[in-house]
Amino acid sequence: MNSSFPPTTLNSIPDHRNPVHPQHPKHRPGGNTLHGQGGNDHHGNPNQEGYDPAGGGKYPTQVPNNQVPAVQPPRRQREYNWKLSGATECSASCGRGSRYTIFRCVHRLSHEQVPENQCDSSTRPSSQEEPCNLQPCPAFWDIGEWSECSKTCGLGMQHRQVLCRQVYANRTLNVHTSRCRHLEQPETTSTCQLKICSEWQIRTEWSACSVPCGVGQRTREVHCVSNVGDFVSDEECNMKLRPSDNENCDMGPCVKSWFFTEWGNKCSAECGMGVRTRGVLCLTNHISSLPLEGCGHERPADSQVCNHGPCESRIEWFTAPWSQCSAECGSGSQQRAVVCLMKSEEGFNVMPPYECSSLDKPLNQQSCHLKSCGAKWYHTDWSACSKTCEGGFRVREVRCLSDDMLSSEGCEEQLKPVEREECNPEPCVPHIDENCRDKYFNCNVVVQARLCVYDYYKTTCCASCTRVAHRQSQHRGLS
Repeated sequence: MNSSFPPTTLNSIPDHRNPVHPQHPKHRPGGNTLHGQGGNDHHGNPNQEGYDPAGGGKYPTQVPNNQVPAVQPPRRQREYNWKLSGATECSASCGRGSRYTIFRCVHRLSHEQVPENQCDSSTRPSSQEEPCNLQPCPAFWDIGEWSECSKTCGLGMQHRQVLCRQVYANRTLNVHTSRCRHLEQPETTSTCQLKICSEWQIRTEWSACSVPCGVGQRTREVHCVSNVGDFVSDEECNMKLRPSDNENCDMGPCVKSWFFTEWGNKCSAECGMGVRTRGVLCLTNHISSLPLEGCGHERPADSQVCNHGPCESRIEWFTAPWSQCSAECGSGSQQRAVVCLMKSEEGFNVMPPYECSSLDKPLNQQSCHLKSCGAKWYHTDWSACSKTCEGGFRVREVRCLSDDMLSSEGCEEQLKPVEREECNPEPCVPHIDENCRDKYFNCNVVVQARLCVYDYYKTTCCASCTRVAHRQSQHRGLS
């Protein structure tokens, strides 16, 4: 049976203080070693070609029991052999690493290490891997990178991922946080500030109120200022915190006073008694400190008498204002009254027209033209109704004519007068002759027997026959 290293599991970790030595094959009968090259050294380590430390060494082929093994010819012992001298460093300090056996070339008798080219490279045993340091590695906190700050300026928050992890078999695994309880858990959130935010600054005091009295407005300058003192756009600051840059202001109740101009220099009469005027207004008083009591009901006079001396008696034509133009558009005429008056200190006296015959008489009539009429709708009177009762119709002619009374298409269609309309919608009432009466009580029998066509019955049953004739005429009109 071939010898090999014992298998290693997670629960069976070899102690690094006791080097692992392979099991060795038993000596065959006769005390000869395999291949005739000697036995073990004094440490029990293989020193010949036939040793297989990991099950991959060289042993003679087993011969079936029913055959006689061939006798191997004696071979010359070699002076140098391969010797197991230990193992490599473990690849991991914990969590299951690997190490490999190391074979050195040594002198067969003195066991001193010599250069490897002194040994037969073809007989060098294969290096074997074995597990080592199977104890679990301590768990640790795996800390991720901080996220971006939640605010571009001012105090914000940032986050990072913190996981409890453990290394085993060259793999890093996520494990429950309870395995890291022996360590202080790093923070997953933190405050951050990329820069100081811009802020609102009030740069001026409130202005004067826009009105001297009553409710007005006042303003002030408000700017968004960066942390270095520069004006920046308002979006850089928190609009919800922006101070008001305008507000209402109450200057107290307004008082009204009478305002008036100076008296005019011109008198209304060149001689005798006349009138001169001035403007008088009730306005809001902007000087509220004055002890004024408002306009009140006593309005200051806006006219006063003036006199430029006595007038000599004289006769003149006096004209009244022109009347309104007789036509709203197109050519029309207007009139005014023209009278001969004598003006004296006592007033005016109407004189006969011939008293002013030596003076040019002003016109008392003139043509006028307010605006061009343009095309307008003209129409005739309505015709007679087509029926005297129960709904007839009547018509009229409508034309569009220009200023020179020519046919035109310039009239507005929506203003066109209607050319036809219904008339006499009241029901027809037959003319009743007071002498037309039924002389018998049973005239209804005459009607039923259709005897009204005879003059005798038409006279004796006049009312009944007249009514049935009227109904028949109505029926014929409907059909």
